[in-house]
Parts: sequence; C-alpha cells; structure tokens
Amino acid sequence: MKLREVQELIKKEGLDAFMFSSQANVFYLSRFRSTHAYAVITPDSKYLLTDGRYYEKAKEELRDWEVVLLKGRALRQIKKFLREKGLARVGYESDRVSCELRKYLRSTRIKWKGYPNFLKEVRAIKTKEEIDTMREGVKKSDSIYRELLNFVRPGMTELEVRGFIVSKIFEQGGSGESFPAIVASGEGSAIPHWETSERKIRPNAPVLIDMGLVWKGYCTDFTRTFYLGTPDREFVKVYNIVRDAHLFALEKVKVGNRLGDVDKTAREYIKKKRYGKYFVHTTGHGIGVEIHEYPRVYYKGEDADITIEEGMVFTVEPGIYLPGKFGVRLENIIAVVDGRGEPLSEIDLELVNV
Repeated sequence: MKLREVQELIKKEGLDAFMFSSQANVFYLSRFRSTHAYAVITPDSKYLLTDGRYYEKAKEELRDWEVVLLKGRALRQIKKFLREKGLARVGYESDRVSCELRKYLRSTRIKWKGYPNFLKEVRAIKTKEEIDTMREGVKKSDSIYRELLNFVRPGMTELEVRGFIVSKIFEQGGSGESFPAIVASGEGSAIPHWETSERKIRPNAPVLIDMGLVWKGYCTDFTRTFYLGTPDREFVKVYNIVRDAHLFALEKVKVGNRLGDVDKTAREYIKKKRYGKYFVHTTGHGIGVEIHEYPRVYYKGEDADITIEEGMVFTVEPGIYLPGKFGVRLENIIAVVDGRGEPLSEIDLELVNV
C-alpha cells in the first residue's frame, strides 16, 4: 500500500509527521479532493484537516482517517493540532507552500524541515490499480479522438474543435480537461504549445491535437497530427520520421535501461534525418494525478540516469516543428508492464487523411 510506504519514508527521515498541503498530494494520499485541506501523516496515523465546506463530506468518505475541522484561522488551528498530538519534528513541502505559509512556519516552535518533491519517487511507481485507472481514462480519450476525426471539417475554428473535445470529456464521465487542449492547424502546428484560437481550419492543412482528460483523479495526455486533404511529400516525410522516432524510443522502454536513452534514441534518429534542430522539447514526462510529474524523459539533467522500473508511467512524444510551415507530434502514455513499455492508447501512429 502506498500510504504505508509514505509512512515508512517519514519514519526513515526521523520525523514525527509530515504535513502535505498541495492539492495533488493530499488527493494522492487520501483520494479526497478539495481546495483547502491538509494531510498530516505520522508513522502510524493519518489525519485530514479541512474547513466546514468539506468537513462532512470528508468524514463520510474517509472512514479510516481522523478528520479534523479547521475553524477560523487555519494556520493557527494547525499549530494547535500539532501541539496537542505532540508532533514536534514535522516535514513540509518546501516547493509547494505559499509565502504566507512559509512565513508562518518559521514563527512556530515546531521544528519544521522542508523537502522539495517529497513523494516524487513514491508517485513515479504506479500500482496495478493506478495503471488500470489510467488505462480506463486513455480508453475514453481514444473514443473522443475517433469521434473528433468524424467531426472536424475545414471552416471550423480551432476553438470549436476544442469545445467538442471538452463536451465529449463530460459525456464520457471525465471531470474535466487535464490541461487546456491544443488544437493547432496549419502553421500553428509548428508552435509546440500553440494556444487554441479563433483561427479557421483550412483545407489541405495539418491539424495537431494535444488533449487530455481527468478520470478518477488521474490525467491522460495524447497527441496526434492528421491531415485535412492530401498531404504533400514533405509532410509525409516528416510525419514518418516522427513516427519512427517514437517507435525506436518505445523499444528502449525496458526495465534496467536509462530514461535518458529513451530520449536520446528519438533525438539521434531525428538528427540523423537532418531535422535535429527542429525537435525542441524533451521526449516525455511522468504523468499521474498531475499532467507533468517526475521524472523527465530527457538525455540531459539529473533524471537522465534514472533506471526504468516496473510500474513507471510516462509519455513518449517526439516532434518536429518547421517554422512557418507545419509541425508533427505523436504522443502516447507508456506504462512499464512486465518489463517493457506498453502504450495505453489503442490508436495507432499511422498517418490519417480526413
């Protein structure tokens, strides 16, 4: 159980407790979502502190937690609670606290110790249940994409297509977008994080769709680039290079390999085809209860030497972007299952002409 793993980590650090304040980590530990809650975990206990807006709901859902009502000034109540429980050495998320909370922590007599990304390694390894949940979400995302291919037509605006995606997410039972969907048509597809606009989608042009939904608290992330009409030779050439780079990178996703080699494989292939300077981002990123999680799939930096382990889940998304012309990106969520990378999406990587 992940919570037991976290408690062991807290014990190992010599702490009486750890206070989690970020929405993502509070949800990860408790499966309770709110905009104002704190999870205080000790080596043998777990507490959720929240205000009157969520207190009754939390008591109903978290039967095996002690739920504490925060009245008035929350920070003062938290200090009182910690003292009453005799918790003197307490860890906190130094990378996720507000300036107000950081200032307040310094003013208390409790011995606080800040940790950046305390749960990163715990969250990086997903359980079978987590992967199954993400697989369910990806299946819904796949269904939306299939419907989208029958919906999109020249003359529509990019925002109309995004509106279609959002409406279908709710029809599928998702709780919303995991990030604002990117609908990038024509030259806009050459900008990796294009902002979906009122631009009308032209005939005989590429359309890049980068979208995701939240299913049972877990994010999906999916990108495909298709073509309205008949693509020219250059587009087909670039598309096939990106597709092959994706597949070569996928082959490197095996237990025991380095994460950096996944990125390097895609990057070196694209460079070999003389498009290296047009691949301008990492090959992927971890994903789970947040859209971007540890680790990065990149040949540089401290994550490059991380060994791939069973249960890791991250994206593979190489791309080529030719300014003023077009861009191509192909992205799947990859779960490490039975020693190798398994794409959670059932949508293949072949070029689609609409």
